[in-house]
Amino acid sequence: MPEITDEFILSLFSNEATKEKAFELLLKKYQKHIYYSARRITTIHEDADDVSQNVCIKIWKNLDKFRNESSLKTWISRICVNEALSFIEKKKRLLNLSDDSYTDFLLVTHADTNTLTPGQIEQLLQEEIIKLPPKQRAVFTMRYYDETPYAEMSQIFNTSESALKASYHFAAEKIKKNLSERLTF
Repeated sequence: MPEITDEFILSLFSNEATKEKAFELLLKKYQKHIYYSARRITTIHEDADDVSQNVCIKIWKNLDKFRNESSLKTWISRICVNEALSFIEKKKRLLNLSDDSYTDFLLVTHADTNTLTPGQIEQLLQEEIIKLPPKQRAVFTMRYYDETPYAEMSQIFNTSESALKASYHFAAEKIKKNLSERLTF
């Protein structure tokens, strides 16, 4: 089966009779990307599910306003990042937790579930990623896991490529330093 293009999805979405089919195709193409982007930022499966649902609702409500100024994937990623970061802020307020307390909460939750990765090294990496501030975590995971180009991330975060490179560099250095300290025997 040939790949379904974004242009095809958008053309179907612009017609009221094929709008639902277009959305179905969009989800088939991007659902995993949406979930894993949300999961890497929120780190908790249930939170990623909630964020993913919110992202899908926002896509449905706003796809007709998509202006083709970036790729559809970049536009969806931007919605996902913003929704995940907003979700974290709301959850911190709901739980009445500071940034540090929320990080501790995530680390305890991660240790209890141990579902993010199969290996111990990957688990340690995930724990260090959790310790990053949410925006820096988003930048790091998009670059490290998805190999998202800085130019695309610049559109998602609405900031300069150099700022994103610096953010990624600082995150990688923090993770390296902390992992080397934890793995010293």
